[in-house]
Amino acid sequence: MHLLLIEDDRSLSHTLQALLQEHNYSVDCVFDGTTGLTYARCGEYDIIICDVMIPEIDGLSVCKKLRREGISTPVLMLTARGSVADKIEGYDSGADDYMTKPFSTAELLAHLRALARRQGSVLFEKIDVGDLSLNLEAHELQCNDKKINLSQKEFIIAQLFMSAPTHTLTKDMIIAKAWDSESFVMDNNVEAYISFLRKKIRFVGSSVRIETMRKIGYKLVIDEKATDTQSTRSLDD
Repeated sequence: MHLLLIEDDRSLSHTLQALLQEHNYSVDCVFDGTTGLTYARCGEYDIIICDVMIPEIDGLSVCKKLRREGISTPVLMLTARGSVADKIEGYDSGADDYMTKPFSTAELLAHLRALARRQGSVLFEKIDVGDLSLNLEAHELQCNDKKINLSQKEFIIAQLFMSAPTHTLTKDMIIAKAWDSESFVMDNNVEAYISFLRKKIRFVGSSVRIETMRKIGYKLVIDEKATDTQSTRSLDD
C-alpha cells in the first residue's frame, strides 16, 4: 500500500517511515500542509496519515479541502489533543480515523489495517510481472521454482518497478523512495542496486529485465524473445 505521511516533526516522520517500510508499506513524507495537500491531490495514495498541528495549513483544513474537492482517500489524523471535542472536530473535518500521541506501533498498524478493510482494499502477498513474482512477505524474487532473497533496499526498488511496470523511474524517484531524505546518495548508489537486482533477476531465470532509458531512468521490460524460447522448450518437452 502507498501511504502519504504529513508530519512536521522530521525525527518522528523518519521513524514512522522506516517502521512502515519494514511492514511493506510504501511511504512518502512531507512536512507541511501546503505540500501535503499538493501530494494528496494526485490520487496515488491508499491512506493519508496527517498530523493536526502542521505548518502553513493545519491538518484539519487539509482534510476539509480534500473532501470539498471530492477526494475520498482515507485520512488517519494524528494529534496530541485527545479530548472528545477534539476528536469530534477531527471527524467533522472529514477524517476517517483518529489517533492520539503517543501511540504504539501495534496500534498504528491496526488502525491502518482497519482503514484498508473499510475501503475494500486487498493487501496482496505478491506482485507478478510477466514470469517474475515479488513476495511481499518474504522479500523474495521468484521465477517458476527458483527464488532468491532481497536486501531491504533491493526489495523497495523491486517493489517500485513491479508496482508500476509500465512506468519509467528516474534515479531521483528511486532515491526519494529507497533512501532517507537526509541521506547523501549519489547516482552510482542507484546504479549499484540496479546492478544487484539485474543479477538476481537473471539468477532466477526470468524473462523480465531492467532496461536503462538513456538520460531518463530505468524501466521494466519483458524480454519477448526469452518468453518465446521458454514456450518453445515447454512444447518440445
